[in-house]
Amino acid sequence: MPTAQPPFLTRTALHSDLTRIGLKSGDVVMVHAAMSKVGPLLNGPDALIGALLDVVGPQGTLLAYTSWDSVHEDLLDDDGRVLPEWRDPVPGFDAATSRAVRMNGILAEFLRTAPGARRSANPGASVAAVGRLAEWITADHPQDYGYGEGSPLAKLVAAGGQVLMVGAPWDTMTLVHHADHLARIPDKLQRRYEVPFAVDSAKEWRFIEEYDTTEPIVEGMPENYIEQIVTAFVQQGGGTQASIGRAPSLRVDAASMLAFAIEWLERWAARQR
Repeated sequence: MPTAQPPFLTRTALHSDLTRIGLKSGDVVMVHAAMSKVGPLLNGPDALIGALLDVVGPQGTLLAYTSWDSVHEDLLDDDGRVLPEWRDPVPGFDAATSRAVRMNGILAEFLRTAPGARRSANPGASVAAVGRLAEWITADHPQDYGYGEGSPLAKLVAAGGQVLMVGAPWDTMTLVHHADHLARIPDKLQRRYEVPFAVDSAKEWRFIEEYDTTEPIVEGMPENYIEQIVTAFVQQGGGTQASIGRAPSLRVDAASMLAFAIEWLERWAARQR
C-alpha cells in the first residue's frame, strides 16, 4: 500500500502567500518567524527565505534580527564585568561567524549564513541582511545604544521598510526597541556591561552602554508592553494580516509602527506623573 506523501509547502506557494499579504518587488522587509507554525516546508527555512527574496527581487532587501548566541551576560558581576574565572573560556564576538541567538528562532541563523548576507557589528543588537541595501543597513552600527540613531532599525525606517511577523509572537517585534530609544520619557533603564570581541587571534574586552531591552524600558511598565503596543496598532487599523503557509502573519509599515509605538510610550509615561 503506497505511503501518503507529506503535505510539503513549496517556495512557490509561500511566494503567493507573501504577495497576498502585500509584499512586492523592491520592498525592504525585516522578518521575524516562528518556523514551527509555518508548516512542513520543502527545503526548510531556506524555502521561506527564497520566497521572500523572490518577492522583493534584486532591488529589495531582507533583514532579520540576529543578536548573538552568547551566555556571557549571565556571568557578569555587579559592575558589569565578566567574572574572572570565565574571562578565558568566553568566546569573543565575531560578526562573520558568531551564531544568531537561538531564542529568536532558526530563521535568523539561516539568513545570516545565506549567500551574500551581511551582519552588523553590534553584538546584542546585530542584524543580518541580504539584498541591494544589505551593506548600507549593516554598516557602521553604533556600539553604544545599538537600537537608536544610525542602527539597522533606524535605516529600515529611513528606507521605507516593513516588518513581517510570520507566526512570530507580536512581543518579539524588535522595532519597538527603536521606539524605546527615541521616546521622550524619563528614567529609562540603562545597562553598562562588558563584551568580548574577537580581534585577529586575540580577544578584546569593551564596555557597551545600552537601554535595558531585557526589561520594559521604564520601571512599572507592563511586562507585555510590546505586545500591547502592536495589538493596539492593529486594532486601530494598522497592518495587514494573512496566513503565510499555516502561520497567522502580520505585515506593518515600519515608520507607522514606530510613530505609534513612540506615542504609546510617551502617553503611558505621561499618565504616571
